[in-house]
Amino acid sequence: MGSNTEKKKVVLAYSGGLDTSVMAHWLAVRGYEVHCMTADVGQGEEMVGLREKALASGAVDLKVFDVREEFVRDYVFPALFANAVYEGYYLLGTALARPVIAKAMVEMANDIGATAICHGATGKGNDQVRFELSAYALKPEIECIAPWRTWDLRSRTQLIAYCADHDIPCSSTAEKPYSMDRNMLHVSYEGGVLEDPWRAPDEEMFLTTVDPQRAPDTPRYIEVTFVDGRPVKLDGEALGPSALLERTNEIAGAHGVGRVDIVENRYVGIKSRGVYETPGGTLLHHAHRAVESLVLDREVMALRDGLLPEFTRMIYNGYWFSPEMRHIMKFIESTQQGVTGTARLKLYKGSCAIVGRKALNSLYNTAYSTFEEDVVYNQADADGFIKLNALRLKLSTYRDRAMLVDPSATVEQVVGELKAGYIE
Repeated sequence: MGSNTEKKKVVLAYSGGLDTSVMAHWLAVRGYEVHCMTADVGQGEEMVGLREKALASGAVDLKVFDVREEFVRDYVFPALFANAVYEGYYLLGTALARPVIAKAMVEMANDIGATAICHGATGKGNDQVRFELSAYALKPEIECIAPWRTWDLRSRTQLIAYCADHDIPCSSTAEKPYSMDRNMLHVSYEGGVLEDPWRAPDEEMFLTTVDPQRAPDTPRYIEVTFVDGRPVKLDGEALGPSALLERTNEIAGAHGVGRVDIVENRYVGIKSRGVYETPGGTLLHHAHRAVESLVLDREVMALRDGLLPEFTRMIYNGYWFSPEMRHIMKFIESTQQGVTGTARLKLYKGSCAIVGRKALNSLYNTAYSTFEEDVVYNQADADGFIKLNALRLKLSTYRDRAMLVDPSATVEQVVGELKAGYIE
């Protein structure tokens, strides 16, 4: 590619792990000027020594973007508004982090004049789609480089050997072949020994939750207060988004809450086994549902919940920055106006139970719901209500009976027989 000043700049999403360390070197030897970036979404100890690893792997620099507050405020909480859960179990920890990381990559590319970005996602997974759809939506002219789709390395064992051959710092070993991804919302584990869906995960694998059997014998009660759908207090203490999620992770994780072991459907069509720890997210999900149950109108809730399968797929499949997401998000956010109140939860050996909820603007009214004597509800009104709702059911059954008597009957004949009382 000519002299160093003529090198094509590329922004590499760098984790410090095996894949991206190899990629930094692989790109550099192909003539790219490699600028690594790391978005801090709550990886914890994984952030230690990243710059040194990146430079030793072939990068010219590394920039860290602290997006923890943005991640929780603008991605995790909006998903919480909708109670978004993929295929019944997965609280979308990885899927929600990808668009905020892609956004930081594009911002860095704009800052340094890079024309390409590079990521470490494989050609079999969801993350390649999430990173690239986000990048193209934010910067349509960007080039996306995905080495796993083009290089001749076909396994993590070969990557480990590549590191040894080129003196690249590498902490991965063949004895720990599963892949891990951590952020403030969750930790995910997949691959390696977990590829056998019959094999239970090793207990020592888990990082943020204790074994429920070894959790405290005394339950922990916690109160979560919401204002317009957003959690703002824990046990009466006001906390910012990231601080609140971090605190709920500690509390729920100490009681073994939030472990999930599932086989999910990836966007590319492959079934994949994943193990997740989402302690704080699980707690907040249940607390949010509890407050909504008091204050959200039945039909508004039904309409919002009817959109959840599609909304959840949009997040999972990588369409965070799509036109349809902008429209659906406006509606979901509007449903959260007035979702203000407090939920009380009981955490005990892996379980997270709602044991109380309250709200000043609650639609729950004991004057109507009581089983004792009341003066506001006329039970006799239910008779006409039921008969009117049963009318179409009765007519459907009458029609079916008539057709059994004469399958060749026309609609007009059936209607005539009904009018004549033929069915009675």
